[in-house]
Amino acid sequence: MEVASWKEKKTLILGITGAIAAYKAADIVREFVKKEWKVHVMMTEGAESFVAPLTFSVLSGNKVFLEKDFLSDERGWEIPHITLSGAADVIAIAPCSASMLHKLAYGDASSLVSATVLASQSPVVVFPSMNSNMWDNKATQKNVEICKDLGYVVVEPEKGRLACGYEGKGRLPSIGVIVDEILKAACPVKNLLGKKVLVTAGPTYEYIDPVRYIGNPSSGKMGFAIAREAWYRGADVTVICGPVAEPYPHGVDVVPVVSAEEMCEATLARAEEADIIVKAAAVGDYRVKEKQLQKIKREGKETLSIELISNRDIAAELGKRKKKGQIIVGFAAETNEPIENARKKLKNKNLDMIVLNDITAPNAGFASDTNSVTLLTPDETLLEISTSKSIVAEKIWDVIYERFLCSK
Repeated sequence: MEVASWKEKKTLILGITGAIAAYKAADIVREFVKKEWKVHVMMTEGAESFVAPLTFSVLSGNKVFLEKDFLSDERGWEIPHITLSGAADVIAIAPCSASMLHKLAYGDASSLVSATVLASQSPVVVFPSMNSNMWDNKATQKNVEICKDLGYVVVEPEKGRLACGYEGKGRLPSIGVIVDEILKAACPVKNLLGKKVLVTAGPTYEYIDPVRYIGNPSSGKMGFAIAREAWYRGADVTVICGPVAEPYPHGVDVVPVVSAEEMCEATLARAEEADIIVKAAAVGDYRVKEKQLQKIKREGKETLSIELISNRDIAAELGKRKKKGQIIVGFAAETNEPIENARKKLKNKNLDMIVLNDITAPNAGFASDTNSVTLLTPDETLLEISTSKSIVAEKIWDVIYERFLCSK
């Protein structure tokens, strides 16, 4: 069964200006075409000096609009800046030069890119990229503040070595950051604005000695998808994260931990201020009673016994301390009698909802990009879904809003 996602089949109008980072825009186009978005590219004359328009035409499958098209009478009745602005779900300018930033700040419609922004009522995301001294200049910073006051999202450049040889702030952000910022701007539901969300993600490791540990194969992908979706919807998000190889989500505060006890302490310390807590981490139930300070040698040992003791149950601790109006969502990774075991956890731990994950199901569970889950309250089955973890995260937040926040 296909599950609809707000991230699918939208229209991105991408403006590219005269900066050396213009070549990176090819990856932006590629990423959104993979998401089945329509991508229409506009290029300034400066941008054409760095990358051939044909590159973007081939990648997007659409005509690339150039400055010569702005006032052309060839298809003048279509009026490019009006046609493009009307089609946009979101407009992004990446890279955005200092001169284009000035045009945007002062409503200068002398360029196709700036005129399209001026004619649009869609969200606008601007990614400045330039020499670090140009970025730090008071005139540039004034233009940034004006653009923000106009409602444009201005994503500051990153620090690093620049093409001009300088070291400083001015680099175009990574493609992952650009994609996330555009998705956030395009998100049609901002129903978590003003909410503080706390998410736990990933595994925990319990070290036996300096080189060995007890752990699990959780990748953190599900927890990160939940955190990203909350951020897209306007929440202030903190993630307590165990050891993972996945890159941390952009836009959220991440608190790295290793052991279950560290995760417990970090979570409880931040729980009081959270409106919604989602316990998506795969936390180890036990730790070694005595961690060895030196590596345990195998010589002369045919067997090895390790005494384990129970870790604190983070979800149960949160349930005991739950403040009025706070929503706590747990996860249950089960292999047998999943519904019964999940409902038992719901009741015993004072949770509002639990996401049941049958890890024996195909294409589900640890490290997978997809998941099969059932959303349960103590007395009701709310949703069963099997799809990508990104869309599972969407549906979890839809249910949380409809079930617990909509009536407030």
